[in-house]
Amino acid sequence: MYATAQSSTHRSANPGLAGLASRPAQSWPRRIELLAADTEIYAQGERSGTLYHIEFGAVRVYRLLADGRRQVVAFHLAGETFGFEADRSRSFFAETTVETGLRMMEPGDYDQCAPELMAAALRGMVRAQEHLLVVGRQSAVEKLAVFLLDLAKRQGDNDQIDLPMTRNDIGDYLGMTIETVSRNLSRLRDDGILRLRSSRCIEVLQPERLRKLCQ
Repeated sequence: MYATAQSSTHRSANPGLAGLASRPAQSWPRRIELLAADTEIYAQGERSGTLYHIEFGAVRVYRLLADGRRQVVAFHLAGETFGFEADRSRSFFAETTVETGLRMMEPGDYDQCAPELMAAALRGMVRAQEHLLVVGRQSAVEKLAVFLLDLAKRQGDNDQIDLPMTRNDIGDYLGMTIETVSRNLSRLRDDGILRLRSSRCIEVLQPERLRKLCQ
């Protein structure tokens, strides 16, 4: 079940992620729905229409393939809006990856912040196109470098990157096994480019070398 809190009083259990949240438009509901990690938000085939703004936390969007494998197509972070669909039913599943606070908007409220929603939809479209370019890269370490730089940019271009997702999530997003993700993170660590502060926190020691891997 979802829990409810007011934005003026709620504090995230993960201050690093909560600090990234941008203030949503005043027309968004003030109530925040609190979801535990790995909670389903919507499923493929359900009626679409509701939009979601992440106050804190993170969400993975994925599809189950015919052979049972999972393909993660997007991660949404604090301050971002998701749930846009071209059709009347959901094309993907959406789940939280960590404890997450969401604001929801129904279709009847769209007109109240149409410019903001249009900008969010366009950003999502561009990010989806960039994801295709990342998956198409030949080198696993290149894919991982691009992914980490994108996370850093979305989190404010800090040297410290929060990973609100598992290694398995990252592998399903980049088209790699969890072993390949872990092996290439270790390679970047051994090369002095990264410091693995924990399983959910990475410090970029040499950002220029990380960027060169993407060229």
